[in-house]
Amino acid sequence: MNSRPPRLLCVYAHPDDETFCSGGTLAKYADQGAELMVISATRGQAGQIQDSAAATRRTLGAVREKELRRACKHLGVQQVECWDYMDGQLQDADPVTLIGDVVRAIRRFRPDVVLTFDPTGAYGHPDHIAISHATTQACTVSGDADAYPEHRREDLQPHAVPRLYHSFFPNRRFLILDQLVRWLAGNRGQYRGSLSFIQGLSLFAQESLMLRYANDFVTTQWYPPGFYIVEQGEVGDCLYIIVSGEAEVLHEEADGTMTTLSHLNAGDFFGEMALVEHKPRSAHVIARSVVTCMIFSPGAPTAFAGRGADATLTELQMQDGVGTAAGATTCIDVSAYIQQKIHAVASHRTQYPIDPHMFPEAMLVELFGCEYFVRVQPPVKLETELLDVPCTE
Repeated sequence: MNSRPPRLLCVYAHPDDETFCSGGTLAKYADQGAELMVISATRGQAGQIQDSAAATRRTLGAVREKELRRACKHLGVQQVECWDYMDGQLQDADPVTLIGDVVRAIRRFRPDVVLTFDPTGAYGHPDHIAISHATTQACTVSGDADAYPEHRREDLQPHAVPRLYHSFFPNRRFLILDQLVRWLAGNRGQYRGSLSFIQGLSLFAQESLMLRYANDFVTTQWYPPGFYIVEQGEVGDCLYIIVSGEAEVLHEEADGTMTTLSHLNAGDFFGEMALVEHKPRSAHVIARSVVTCMIFSPGAPTAFAGRGADATLTELQMQDGVGTAAGATTCIDVSAYIQQKIHAVASHRTQYPIDPHMFPEAMLVELFGCEYFVRVQPPVKLETELLDVPCTE
């Protein structure tokens, strides 16, 4: 029996799935000497183009494959494959063929652990559901010599997968809002976001919310000139960043006299101190031109919330940030590999044109410091590792 490093195979639908679902886990086990392989069934040809300088619709598939390989290099993955299935049409592929392709990969790589999506595809994406089903079925039959016997002509022998895991995204009560306001309060008056930061924060928030890493309500709203965006004395439960336009911060004295405190422009945050100090708003913020703001709040606004210091019906208040991973069998602590994960995210520039250094690390650790899975075969109650002993073959 020759000893060899343990092997971990990830099978997902699109470039970037590998990073958001299991990027920290891949980096952790690469650091421990595991052999890793990532497969994307499509090249992501139907995805968004968030940076027009990075790709066109004609070149997007080829560019996203290169992005996948760059991301995997950051994560320490040694083998990467991008298959020729069409993005957005994976659910229409012949299931026998798709399952057979996954079986072939399993028999060739002979992994000890396989990772893929859960049966819901994380948030219902048809391609995610299709690759989850195909990979789960492939792990069931890959050890059966009677399944796909044509693989023998390729000198591929049956291989029973010891462990199959589905990625799991627990419903969490963590708020990006909470981390942002603490960071801004700690750098009071010293930070102003660029337009690239605003774009990156928006994309980052969308993905984090979709995959249930966080539980904020994020919206964009415009205000006409003269509108009170924030009123002095009212409850503070939202954080604002100005996307465009100009606003003025005014303090109102008891006799109604207004004193201008500052002017706000694109990239400026406001509202953080009321959140951090759990106090009412200390000043008015009034739009002086047409102002557009991105707004982080702990819940969706209601149609009947009151304004001003005397309002009794207000929006939702800050949550305590306590999360739950109920339903997961496996929690992997990847907090030491956050930088590798965020650099891998940034490698997918057509989807996430971000600077990996633009976000506070404390926020990234809170968001991505643990990755969760459900062990499908064989079942287990709770564990903290995927690979724990050297394998022999």
